[in-house]
Amino acid sequence: MSRSEFSLSAVPALPAIVLALSVAACATMAPPPSANPVAGPCNAEGARWAVGQAVNDEVVNRILRDTHSREARVLRPGEMATMDYLPDRINVDVNERGAITGLRCG
Repeated sequence: MSRSEFSLSAVPALPAIVLALSVAACATMAPPPSANPVAGPCNAEGARWAVGQAVNDEVVNRILRDTHSREARVLRPGEMATMDYLPDRINVDVNERGAITGLRCG
């Protein structure tokens, strides 16, 4: 097979290969499974044990799990927060020393 025969036979396949690679590159990947699967709307009662605890990642992750919340928002004294209500969010109120003073959904 001569060099010109090889390049002529490979040229028609090139657009198909480029198209296939382009489509594969655009494919969306599934999101990773949530570390805190939501079983229902937030239930603040599930984490009343946290009042008085120091706020840290471990405590917040347990609060998320125990309240069935998808998101946690730690609110410190004087900190601005949006007024939107999210039924699967737990708000964790803390004092100036970082101790949890209250929990509420929204």
